[in-house]
Formats: sequence, C-alpha cells, structure tokens
Amino acid sequence: MPYPFALPTTSHLTFQTHLTSLTHPSLPATVTTARNSVRAALKTHKRLLSASQSANLPHILTVLSEYTPYLLALDAGLSGKPVCGEDIDITLLKEVEVEWRPSLLASPLPGRQAPRVKGKGLDYEIYNTLHTLSAVHALLARSSLLRLYVPSSSPTNTAPTPDARTAAIQNATKHLLTAHSIHTHLLHLTHTSADGPPSFPKEAVDIHFSTQSCLAELSLAEATLLFVLKDDAYPALLQQSRDKNDREWMVKAPDIPRVRAHLFARLSLGAAEHAGRAAAAGQGGFAEGGGGGNRGLAKDLVGYCEDLKRVSRAKACRFLGVDAEASGKTGEGIAWLRAGMTELGMEIQKNGEEKMSLGKLKSSWVEKRADRKMEKGKTAEWGADAGKTEEGRVLEWLERKWTKQNDTMNVQIVPDHAALVASMMPSGREAFGSNLSVWTPTLLGEDALARIRAPVDIDQGLREEQSSGDEVDSDAEEDRKARRAPAGISLGMRGECEGDAYY
Repeated sequence: MPYPFALPTTSHLTFQTHLTSLTHPSLPATVTTARNSVRAALKTHKRLLSASQSANLPHILTVLSEYTPYLLALDAGLSGKPVCGEDIDITLLKEVEVEWRPSLLASPLPGRQAPRVKGKGLDYEIYNTLHTLSAVHALLARSSLLRLYVPSSSPTNTAPTPDARTAAIQNATKHLLTAHSIHTHLLHLTHTSADGPPSFPKEAVDIHFSTQSCLAELSLAEATLLFVLKDDAYPALLQQSRDKNDREWMVKAPDIPRVRAHLFARLSLGAAEHAGRAAAAGQGGFAEGGGGGNRGLAKDLVGYCEDLKRVSRAKACRFLGVDAEASGKTGEGIAWLRAGMTELGMEIQKNGEEKMSLGKLKSSWVEKRADRKMEKGKTAEWGADAGKTEEGRVLEWLERKWTKQNDTMNVQIVPDHAALVASMMPSGREAFGSNLSVWTPTLLGEDALARIRAPVDIDQGLREEQSSGDEVDSDAEEDRKARRAPAGISLGMRGECEGDAYY
C-alpha cells in the first residue's frame, strides 16, 4: 500500500508543427522544450532499477509541474480563456497527434508491455499528463511509507522514531489526497466539457472515465487507512518484535496506547466502502466514444482494490475486538479477531489447536521470503497485496495472545463470529468529509507570459528540429521488435528470427 503504479512513456511531439501564436510567438517552442524534459525523465525512470526509481520521483514531479502550466496555457488559448488576465491567441495548424503507453492496460502476454496508443487532440495530451502526475504522487506516498517497513538490520536504514513515523504517514496522506484531487479534477473536466466528453481510443484505459473513477476512490480509501494507521500502534509493535536487532524490550515493555477503537473501526469500514466502489468501477463498463466495457484494465489493479476492501474490513473487525477486550469481553474480542481472519481468508485454529497445515506453512515461508527481500532492498513487490500480510500477522498475533489469556484466566465463551458480524457491525464513516481540497492547476505567471511574448529564436528552433530528427526513438524500436519477434523468445535471439521468413 499504496498501489505500485508503473509510469507511462510517450512519443516525441513538436507543438510548432501543430500550433502557432501571434500574441505569444515563443509559447509553442517553450511547451515543446518542457515536454521534452518530461519525456526524457519518464524514459530514464523506466530504465532504472526498481531500488533506484524512488529517488528519481522528485525530479519527475518537478518537470511535470513545470510542463503543466504551459500545456494548460495552450488549452486556454484554444478555448478563448485568459491566462492571468491576458488573452493568448492560438491558431491550430493541424490536429495534435501523440502516443502514450498505457500503464494500466492488461498485457496480451505475461511479461510483455502494452504498445503505445496514438490519440488525437490536445485533450489526449492533457489527460495523460495529469494522470501521470497523479501516479507520481501515489508513488511518492508509497516511497514515504516504505521507510517504515525496511528492517533496521539493513545498513541503509534505522528504526524510525514515533515522530518520524507520524511525519512519514502524514506526508504519504498528503500525496494520496493530492492524487485523489487530480483524479476528481479529470472527472470534472469530463462532465463539464463544452464539446461533451472527450473521445479517446479504447486501448487508452488509463484516462477513461471508469478508470479515473476507480483511481479516485482507491486513493481516498488508501488515505483513509493512513489516517487510521497514524494512531494504530499494533503494526509498528509487531514490526518491532520481528526486528532481530531491536533491543528496546530489554529497557521497557512496549507501549500500547488506548485508541479510539470504535471510531477507527467505522473509519476502516468507510475505507472498505471506497475500495469496493473502486473495484466496481474497475470492473464496470463505460460508454465513451462508442467504446464497450472496460475489459482492458489490468487485473492486478482490480484485484488490489478487492484486497484493500477485505483488509479494511478485517482492520475494522480488529478494532472492534480491541474495544471489546478493553471492556473485559475477551471472548467477544476473540470472535471479532476471527471475523477479521475470515475476511482475509485465513485459517482459524479452534480449541487451542497448534497444527501446522500446509497452507499455513506456505504462508510462513512466503512471509519470510518477503522479509529477506526487504532486507536486501528489493521493494518492488512490497504492498502489492494491499497489506493483507501485515494485517494477517497482527490478527494472528492478537488472537493467539488473547486465546491464551482466555484459556488460563477469563474462561469466557467465544461467540460465533459470523453472527457477531451480521448483528453488530457498525456503518462506515468518512475520515475527511467536506475537507477534501479541490486540485487547482498552477497557471503561468506574469514573468513567464512576458518571456513567451518574445519572438521565436530561429537558431534554437533549428537546433531542436535537428536533434529531434536525429533522435532514435528507442520505444518505437522496442515496439517494432516486440511485434516481429515470436512470443517467448529471448532478447538475444530476436535478431536471428527477424530474418527468418517462417516467423
């Protein structure tokens, strides 16, 4: 958690061949320069190792933030809207055509990336750019949380202090809420467009209405769970107990502060409702430009939304169990824990049994393997299960602890957890309510407008055209080879097969 997005890549685009401006002659060339920086940054990010990509995210955020105001200035000029009180006259020479590689399109073959999709119109460029910006914010939130889960035995990390943990969670929440506001802004653009909803290619699933609805709900569900995580001591306590280098237990017992358990349970159920709506939007269809159902959306994303719903409900059951145990109802608390384990599909040992089933043995082996990957800095797969492993560990640890206490001291009857959920599960509650901020795009200031009123530098334009003409589009070359090479063949043998007429 959050979802591990892959950033898209895009083809080269020269705005001077599509647009011209009498009032601001340098605007098309300036937008082209800013876009080239975005394209280069995305290509570089794609080729980095997964361990190095997190450090590159702030640079991508910077170039996207610099490019977006110029791109929106072009759109305002074409729409006849002023920018900073100044009219920009834009003349369309020919329709903009550009290619973007969708990152959420289901690949026809495992391990093969989806081809780039060509779209027409400036809206296609705007929607893809803003979607990429929201994905960067989600990845920055993921990077901020990752520091809390890397074991302190790693030479590059130490155990975070409570203040550092709170700051990391708050920073991640801020990025997720920004991503949510961008998705909501794109949905608003779709509804309020003067020319009606924009028509995009069916394969460009990243920017379709149903996908943006899914991502808006998903980011809000993740931010709601982080609002709960900030005051949830149990995941941090379990992480500390599994740290081989931790010695704090020698000094004092771990602190488990009393939490507002019932409130957190309702907030977790609110997150489950958002995750459920995200899964429904991902699975549902859309009628956009004559398109059919959203069958091309990656199954990983839909499965992640469904897992996040289960994790949120399991977390709510745990908080209700904590509330019951604090009131002296240990038996009811154990039942709530078992209800949470059932939500996650975990096996429940009854009557104090300690049998090691094959499924439990496999789960233990997978968890240890994931821990070793985290220690080695291989974090690409972290959180892909929406936190099921972490929540399952907490539930299992509490259930084992409370069952032992109940068997030796309290001896309370443990009620049926299914009946408990059916009769006593509360309703969900929103964490942010009406406090969600609306994303407002940054517009060009007076200084930037003054610079683009200058005439075009002809020599610079010729150099840019020469460099773009000499540039080898490696992404297009990869697509060409991927289409010509047979499925399953190794990279080293592609050249041999390209000359074989049989293939």
